[in-house]
Amino acid sequence: MSCAAVLQAMNYFDLHCDALTCSGVACVTKAALLRGGCALQCFAAFISQKTGRFQKAVSLAEKFDKLCLENGYLPVRSAQDLSENSGKIKAMLTVEGGGAIEGDLEKLEILHARGVRLMTLTWNDPNELGFPCFSDYDAWARGERGEASFERERGLTHFGREAVERMCALNIGVDVSHGSGKLVKDAAEICKANGKPVFATHSNANAVYPCPRNLGDEEIRLIADSGGVVGLCCCAEFLSDDKTKNAQKEAFYAHARHIIDVGGEDCLALGTDFDGIKPNPYIQSPIDMPLLLGDFQEKFSARIAEKIAYKNSLRAFSLLFS
Repeated sequence: MSCAAVLQAMNYFDLHCDALTCSGVACVTKAALLRGGCALQCFAAFISQKTGRFQKAVSLAEKFDKLCLENGYLPVRSAQDLSENSGKIKAMLTVEGGGAIEGDLEKLEILHARGVRLMTLTWNDPNELGFPCFSDYDAWARGERGEASFERERGLTHFGREAVERMCALNIGVDVSHGSGKLVKDAAEICKANGKPVFATHSNANAVYPCPRNLGDEEIRLIADSGGVVGLCCCAEFLSDDKTKNAQKEAFYAHARHIIDVGGEDCLALGTDFDGIKPNPYIQSPIDMPLLLGDFQEKFSARIAEKIAYKNSLRAFSLLFS
């Protein structure tokens, strides 16, 4: 069998996409997922507004249910669903922005009942759970991108600690992407004490490209020590200053190499952020995933490429649901 055929057959898990809230034509479609070899796609209920956050999350959960029904996706809510061998594309409902629960643990319980199995604690602004990686996101967006852009001191709030404890009890994955370094440390401490993995579903390495959205080495190690994973993100803004196709390809490898060097070969996964970012000139949609995995096979090995593709995420989810 040719290398291309092997790579086409290599399944992958994607820890994050924004197809549920995509304002244009989504690139994450059933046809694209099938062509790319996707075995499990996480669909984020993205919550950024200041009011009506919980109701928006419920509405997006309904949209997710409809999407699964129309496309024949298998919703994943348990270890049994994860191990189901029906041949269907698996789909997991996640929440991006813990403000969705509006400071109320009962609303967390309701979202769990609706099928949410991962929740990003923050987005780019503070909420009841804690603080994001940006000290001032609006200033960063305007181009003020020095050291002052990084939030270094504030992490989980008291309520945030309670919420993370409850998430561990409910087997909802704690996602620290977008969180401050202190938030990552706080969440990792609680998750590790509860025997649960920490997820950074769509984050890269700050040592390779300095950016508040990328993880420091200590944070990568904390996630790895919990049994969790870092999902490599396709956002060109987090990968390199050079946005050409070849430079982005090299940046993907550099971030992957660094995360493996720091956290070990069991901690790197995929979290594309498709439909939430501008198309990356190198990897633009699920159709291109065999290309990325082929490059990883050449750069690392077939064994490590397979770990990145799905085995590391599968292990972390198995630990979450145990």
